[in-house]
Amino acid sequence: MNDNALAVFENYKIRRHYDEQNETWYFSVVDILQVLIQQPDYQAARNYWKVLKNRLKNEGSESVTKCNRLKMKAADGKKYLTDAADPETLLRLIQSVPSPKAEPIKLWLAKVGYERLQDMSDPARSLDRAREYWQQHGRSEKWIQQRMMGQETRNKLTDYWKEHEITKEDEYAVLTNIIHQEWSGVSVKKHKDIKGLKTQNLRDHMSEAELIFTALAELSTRQIAESVNATGMPENKDAGIKGGKIAKKARLELESKTGKSVITSENYLPPAKRPKQLKQKKDSGEGE
Repeated sequence: MNDNALAVFENYKIRRHYDEQNETWYFSVVDILQVLIQQPDYQAARNYWKVLKNRLKNEGSESVTKCNRLKMKAADGKKYLTDAADPETLLRLIQSVPSPKAEPIKLWLAKVGYERLQDMSDPARSLDRAREYWQQHGRSEKWIQQRMMGQETRNKLTDYWKEHEITKEDEYAVLTNIIHQEWSGVSVKKHKDIKGLKTQNLRDHMSEAELIFTALAELSTRQIAESVNATGMPENKDAGIKGGKIAKKARLELESKTGKSVITSENYLPPAKRPKQLKQKKDSGEGE
């Protein structure tokens, strides 16, 4: 976990941790509630959360059970266990709090890179905003089309997982990494390292070919899973391995014909954020 990433919304400081394995930011629930209820007193916001949490528990809400207890630094400089939630869980919590700050805080969360949060709150607006963002950052229309098609394929796969007993965030991360490792020969983390990425979304920095093979692997995984009604982790892991291998076979065939590696160090980072010694383009071959 990375604990040096304090975020600021208006005049409120919001603590957050980045989980590298799950590639997810987790925000302090109490800090978000301080914004929503406009309460500068931390203890008062903490008490508000206690009451809200009990009410949501009694209502059978999954939002409370999906909160994690993470150690975050308090005002006294010490770290204490604090309720934290990912963006999707926060969206549901925000909807439980009557506040004029609800929409601004949702938009703020979206702006710091949570496209799935946008998908849940307003899919059409999310897609339009994403397209505009990519256009502003120099992506071609062909790349944008492939990125959006790949996201649709990804969403269909995660929807299948959700309906077949894959419910935990770490399970999604494990399955995603299995598929990625199989088709590409490298883990998600290694792929990001090759591109010089840290907290950025890997898919936003993929080449057209990388996007296509990622989509092929995930499409194959879903169709294989559907054909056997894969349920739970063991069966979906098996489907992920088989789906990834289909894309791997296609990747190796293309590389043998072109003499070029599909996995590339190319990225879309602005020059100021590029690593000083970005790895040269090469056929990684790792994990083969």
